[in-house]
Amino acid sequence: MLLAIDIGNTNTVLGVFEGERMVHSWRVKTDARHTADELMLMFRGLLGDLEITGISGCSTVPAALRELRTMLARYWPNVPTVLVEPGIKTGVALLIDNPKEIGSDRIVNTLAAHHLVHGPAIVVDFGTSTNFDVVSGKGEFLGGALAPGIEISLDALAARAAQLRTVELIAPRSPIGKNTVEALQSGILFGFAGQVDGLVRRIAKTLHPADANAVTVIATGGLAPLMVEHAETITRHEPDLTLIGLRLIYDRNI
Repeated sequence: MLLAIDIGNTNTVLGVFEGERMVHSWRVKTDARHTADELMLMFRGLLGDLEITGISGCSTVPAALRELRTMLARYWPNVPTVLVEPGIKTGVALLIDNPKEIGSDRIVNTLAAHHLVHGPAIVVDFGTSTNFDVVSGKGEFLGGALAPGIEISLDALAARAAQLRTVELIAPRSPIGKNTVEALQSGILFGFAGQVDGLVRRIAKTLHPADANAVTVIATGGLAPLMVEHAETITRHEPDLTLIGLRLIYDRNI
């Protein structure tokens, strides 16, 4: 079985594949202070008796990537491992000014999106930041846009406004909030949906001027379930997009 590990700024997502089929997945909080030994304790608790025969991983958190590399060398030294970093074959051309700036998760998502749709696509990754990754019809990474994430925006608003507070992220009764909680819920959910729709429409017109509707818009990330029913431009929800990409990269390198 292949273990795919995606360590993000907020959450760490693990998936176990049997061939092309994912049979188990977990989502836990990322703590960049975890040591290699602590990571292994957590992984063993989740994996139980599953026999891992291969590992593919990526991380946007340098400290976590370092400890992950140490953990793999210490506890799984004989298991074939691929970590997405320079020198790894991804098959994704990076058509941007400075390829070294791109997070490994965005490259992995590009590969997975092209594998799933075989055409132009926009990946909207709802995480600590909201990433808009633009994929050409040939599977090239063309760039994109970055915006503040939903949760950090809400936290910042609560921290800077004395009479506002964090609220449960659910849809209010109406876009017109009748109290402070509903007003915040409306502004966050419908406001971010509007941001997504506006950016996606602009990007899609640039990516495919002849027919912007031919661009597939894929939502992924931990906060995607909040937005898929409110953002009109999202056409597909793939919660395991990064894990799928990690499986594909493992197959290309082992």
